[in-house]
Amino acid sequence: MIVDTTIFKGYDIRGVYPESINEEIAYKIGYAYASLNKPKKEVLVGHDVRIHSKSLKDQIVKGLTDAGASVIDVGWISTDMLYFGVGYYKTDGGIAVTASHNPPEWHGAKMVKANVIPMTLETGIGDIRDFIVKYKKYSIVKKGSVRRYSNILDDYSKYILSWINPNKIKPFRIVINPNFGYGGLIFKNIVKLGNLPLEIIELNCEPDGNFPKGRPDPFIPENRIEFSHLVKSSNADLGITWDADSDRVFFCADGGLFVVPYHLNTLLIEYMLKKNKGRKVIYDIRYTWGLLDSIKKYGGKPVMCRVGHSYIKEKMREVNALFAVESSGHTYYRDYWYSDCGMIPPLQILEYLSEKSEKLSKIIKPVIIKYPIYDEVNSEVKDKEAKIEEIAKKYKGGKQSRLDGICVEYDDFRFVVRPSNTESLLRLTLEAKNEKIVKEKVDELLKIIRS
Repeated sequence: MIVDTTIFKGYDIRGVYPESINEEIAYKIGYAYASLNKPKKEVLVGHDVRIHSKSLKDQIVKGLTDAGASVIDVGWISTDMLYFGVGYYKTDGGIAVTASHNPPEWHGAKMVKANVIPMTLETGIGDIRDFIVKYKKYSIVKKGSVRRYSNILDDYSKYILSWINPNKIKPFRIVINPNFGYGGLIFKNIVKLGNLPLEIIELNCEPDGNFPKGRPDPFIPENRIEFSHLVKSSNADLGITWDADSDRVFFCADGGLFVVPYHLNTLLIEYMLKKNKGRKVIYDIRYTWGLLDSIKKYGGKPVMCRVGHSYIKEKMREVNALFAVESSGHTYYRDYWYSDCGMIPPLQILEYLSEKSEKLSKIIKPVIIKYPIYDEVNSEVKDKEAKIEEIAKKYKGGKQSRLDGICVEYDDFRFVVRPSNTESLLRLTLEAKNEKIVKEKVDELLKIIRS
């Protein structure tokens, strides 16, 4: 069969089933992974709740074992459980069959090497692509073994609870929305094992790989409406929502106020630095003013990084950062194998609110007012680089950085225009001293970008 090489992305493998990703390709992915990485110990493999994920996983397992690797098959997992499993069980790498927050017809795989080292296009995914394109004879090298292990959920849940003091958690009424992914069952298991005094109101909690309400991504504004309304109508203290593979987490304050990760991250920075003064904290380039103020206020050392989990994880290892926050909802921890986790932040926020004895809305509203932003907006352009140069020339009076696209900063506003790695898109984010400037400058920039 002809291999669609576009499925091999910067951070994962992703395509539409069965046209570009199917069982035959899955087998070859497993075979190539084992042939290239040559694992001496087991490779951990699991899958998300999508309709065809199990059959794809089974073929990845077959490919791995035909190439001589031994496998520990852990069944359903979230993406951050992949990182946990590889790190905690000390396997020689791992593969999660998942397409993250993409629509139901999408499938794919996220992969790490031993020690939870990310595989990217430059550090393994490209090699797997080239192997599959060139290799013709998929014979059994030495049949590896398969071990089924069903206790990863409890192991993971207990480990997540070790990040907080469960006895400090006060009673809360909480809405949870995993968007039909595995996250709701994971969170409820954590609550059960930790005997946490939470009243849980469920929304879209039963795993359903058809994702009947559309793309399972809380970052899309229209996907927040039902969730925010339920938090308000149920008089909940807090709302927690995840994307389908549960590695990104978002919050809604009491009263139905959706809190974007940028603003919420100022609280996580406070929480982490109060317990770990003087440590380095990594933040991405998109929005910075509120994060910088929080890092400096609580005695941390700020380190800026370009957008993207592989860059952030690499930078964390390089500077030994305590943790990292990203405006997309990812939160990374040094002691979580330099990886992102979607369940540690909710427990930390619950402990934070318990210690403060304050409503989240009261704490976060001043942050939102002080640091107004414009949510990321995408624009299709023919020549991304030429448009970036035009913007650089137009705003030459500001302080400029080319760390990731172009960033321009003035005293009263700051913006970033980044090119998409896979599409003809430019992504704009902007922050300013007040809402009036936000609107004026966004309109101004979009007029340039879309002209």
